Amino acid sequence: MLQFISSGLSKVAVPSTIHCDHLIEAQLGGVRDLERAKDINQEVYNFLASAGAKYGVGFWKPGSGIIHQIILENYAFPGVLLIGTDSHTPNGGGLGGICIGVGGADAVDVMAGIPWELKCPKVIGVKLTGNLSGWTSPKDVILKVAGILTVKGGTGAIVEYHGPGVESISCTGMATICNMGAEIGATTSVFPYNHRMKKYLEKTGRSEIAALAEEFKENLVPDEGCKYDDLIELNLDTLKPHINGPFTPDLANPVSEVGDIAKKNGWPLEIKVGLIGSCTNSSYEDMGRAASVAKQALDHGLKCKSKFTVTPGSEQIRATIERDGYVSAQTKKGGASLFHFCLPYRKDVKKGEKNTIVTSYNRNFTGRNDANPATHAFVTSPEIVTALSIAGTLKFNPETDELIGADGKKFRLQPPDADELPAKGFDPGQDTYQHPPKDGSGVQVKVDPKSQRLQLLEPFDHWDGQDLEDLKILVKVKGKCTTDHISAAGPWLKFRGHLDNISNNLLIGAVNIENNKANCVKCQETGNYGPVPDTARYYKFGGGSWERGAEMVGAESREQRWMERRAEMDGAGSGEPRFALVHKTLSETNLKKQGLLPLTFSDPADYDKIHPDDTISIVGLKKLAPGK
Repeated sequence: MLQFISSGLSKVAVPSTIHCDHLIEAQLGGVRDLERAKDINQEVYNFLASAGAKYGVGFWKPGSGIIHQIILENYAFPGVLLIGTDSHTPNGGGLGGICIGVGGADAVDVMAGIPWELKCPKVIGVKLTGNLSGWTSPKDVILKVAGILTVKGGTGAIVEYHGPGVESISCTGMATICNMGAEIGATTSVFPYNHRMKKYLEKTGRSEIAALAEEFKENLVPDEGCKYDDLIELNLDTLKPHINGPFTPDLANPVSEVGDIAKKNGWPLEIKVGLIGSCTNSSYEDMGRAASVAKQALDHGLKCKSKFTVTPGSEQIRATIERDGYVSAQTKKGGASLFHFCLPYRKDVKKGEKNTIVTSYNRNFTGRNDANPATHAFVTSPEIVTALSIAGTLKFNPETDELIGADGKKFRLQPPDADELPAKGFDPGQDTYQHPPKDGSGVQVKVDPKSQRLQLLEPFDHWDGQDLEDLKILVKVKGKCTTDHISAAGPWLKFRGHLDNISNNLLIGAVNIENNKANCVKCQETGNYGPVPDTARYYKFGGGSWERGAEMVGAESREQRWMERRAEMDGAGSGEPRFALVHKTLSETNLKKQGLLPLTFSDPADYDKIHPDDTISIVGLKKLAPGK
């Protein structure tokens, strides 16, 4: 919204909505966390409400739910082209939509009525045969695919799932698979329209859209005989439950083997925390399958050995599962029901203390859940998280292992059983949506110049036309450089509306190839080592110019947002162009719109020829062109 305000336009040109539940932190439990969020984020919420009212944008108030779940419940439909400023926007592919995560600059263009552009992607086909059954869930499909393609394998591609196996997956299960397509770098993922989507549309009050989809369904499936740039085939009959991690979502481990793998690698076997829900696995079916497992443990007098938390993805899901008794089954098992936010932040272990957690979320990068680099985080399905939390160890395999009930007798958990959709329909819960007025011209939007949370954006100065000589390298990055490496989440999210403050997390998670340390780079002017943001500011305000080298700038939209915003602090100086040398980038268009031009090595091996102490000159800028 800050970027749209800077456009000078009076109203958005296309239907747009604001979502804010990423600002809620899990600390005390549902209602108390929401009230705490309203207290500490009131300035931001007031800004979003007033900006939405002024510019014709709907506002989902705090407590409404995570953007992806709200989109699935209200906005996504078969054949839609939808963009959202979050990398997991492809969640809507579970309803047959082309839903793509973008950066703020792209979103502002669309809101302003400017056509959105995308480099023509490749198409990776995933053919599914057989049927899901037992402990195997839709989550296992994407966990297996991630193991095959890795976090880079989907880069520049749309993943299209097809084949007879699709019929055994619920609509929300398809959404889970599409959601985690971001973890393989995919532009988006999509499923063909089928009766599962029709049922979901009808249950969420969109029968008219379901009828239209039925009328045009031949246009909402893959063309017969279509060709794919790459093809993966999965037999769901033989697919086993998976648990991926630690530290990366593409390290695929069968649940039956992870205990031995963990022991071999020295990963902690004891599970400290189990987390289910959030935007990836918080559907009615997900909560029901987890509750089914929890009830079995309760019936045998057991509670969780691990701390266990439930985070429903929306107000509608919360109200519905509470009405139908799912929450009581989970909380009686020893779980805490939290609110509708992206993920909780832990304070139960000291920084540097090795521990293991299991989640049904989508990401498990180092420090993501608790800023502790020693936390070994694994991602799996909600039912496997629940079963492992009961047992308290990675060694437990619910398919074969037994538990001992309170009566001393052994028993084995049975595969979960739950309804795909609520028989009584969804309970919408509290009305948390603010409709924009027909005329918002009289609404005032105020930003305090002294605010630490909000900052109006200033335009760049014009380029002075000069080449750049002897630029210093800020950091040469080693290994992965994902969203969380470039712009850490967690406590930093509160500064997302303040460009200068959010810039203090610039590349603090990236590893410096010079010393194998994160957030520790050498200032070439002083010879001292210090944090990346501090060094960048020294170069900028000291009059120096710097270049950023990165082995890879990943494909996720938070990178785009933060990179585009941080472009304003890039140290080339006022009036000079700003550059980043990279192996590859999917945020190219977004970066350009924000004044930061990514220059890609024509030969990736040239990256290795540059030393962090080198200086770089970029000449011939007036004649700069693609391929030259």
